[in-house]
Amino acid sequence: MKVTPLSIPDVLLIKPRVFSDARGFFMESFNEKQFQEATGLDVHFVQDNHSRSTRGVLRGLHYQQPPHAQGKLIRVLQGKIFDVAVDIRPNSVTFGQWLSIELSEDEPTQLWVPPGFAHGFLVLSESADLFYKTTDYYAPGFEGCIRWDDPDLAIEWPHIESSHSYLLSDNDVRGLELSLVTPSFV
Repeated sequence: MKVTPLSIPDVLLIKPRVFSDARGFFMESFNEKQFQEATGLDVHFVQDNHSRSTRGVLRGLHYQQPPHAQGKLIRVLQGKIFDVAVDIRPNSVTFGQWLSIELSEDEPTQLWVPPGFAHGFLVLSESADLFYKTTDYYAPGFEGCIRWDDPDLAIEWPHIESSHSYLLSDNDVRGLELSLVTPSFV
């Protein structure tokens, strides 16, 4: 397993070892011991989620407040996405900064997004299946959503040629600007 810190160092790109031959491939998508040794993180995953979305669907920017903040280990099983993580930890030197990365089925990389980050993605392919592990359970009373188009964040979302606008849920349309939320991450 190879671990690469990204432009916000707490967000990690993880490349598992893949064994390929004429029959196909094999990889351990998660091994707790190897994950902890490679990242130095002692995390415990409690929930697995799988979502399928079509081209132009934009989900996010979602987060959960403590005591139910979620870290996420994300990978794409099918398709391609533009994935975004935003640091919303008020005491962080990278507060309000975002990073993006394309994840796809063609490269079995995973993205570690720690607690204290908002997360979102845009589907670039005809459809995409996203699988992610979380470090806490979904807790509706602690969830939040930051506007995908917050002008202060100025996220550079890709243009989707086959649609004139992104497809968002009602919840995502009602997201707040980061300046209007008071995240309580320590």
